[in-house]
Formats: sequence, C-alpha cells, structure tokens
Amino acid sequence: MAVTTKTTKAKPAAERSSAQAAADKHREEMSKAAEVPAATAFSTSGAPVQLVPDVDPDHPAVDNDPRANTTVAQNKIDFNDPNLDAAEAVAENLRKQGAQ
Repeated sequence: MAVTTKTTKAKPAAERSSAQAAADKHREEMSKAAEVPAATAFSTSGAPVQLVPDVDPDHPAVDNDPRANTTVAQNKIDFNDPNLDAAEAVAENLRKQGAQ
C-alpha cells in the first residue's frame, strides 16, 4: 500500500497579512468597552432597566417576558437580610405574613 502525503503551499505574504489584519481588527472590536450606561431605574421585577443597543428582545434566545405564566407569590420580591441567620429569616418572613 502506497502512502501519500498532502503538501500545502504557504499563503502569499499579502494574503497572510490581510488575514492577520482581519484577525487583529476582530480582536480589537471584541475588546472594546461596551459603553452601556448604568441602570438608573429598576422594573417591578427588580431587574435593572438598561437599553443594550444590539440586543433584539424578540430573538428566540432572549426571554423578553420572564414573568409570563407565573403567580403573584412567585414574583414577590424577597430581600434577604444578611444580619439574620437562616432560622431568624424564616421566622421573620412568617411573622410578616401573619403566620405563627
């Protein structure tokens, strides 16, 4: 059985440099600061309201209605108090709900 080898020719210098230039440009674009302004408002869900110019809210990978088909209880915002241990936090939450 004969063994064959494939030889590849080196790209011409001009072609190599344009590919390198394209790679450099891509790297530069990917490392730019996003320049998305900080949120100054929050939605009732607690999410920051930020407009990100290149995000399409109708794209299938974006959940543009994360609270759909949920209940009021599921959407209740519950801020944890870092000064309470777990048992104290549960007792406090139950007390606020009128449970004994």
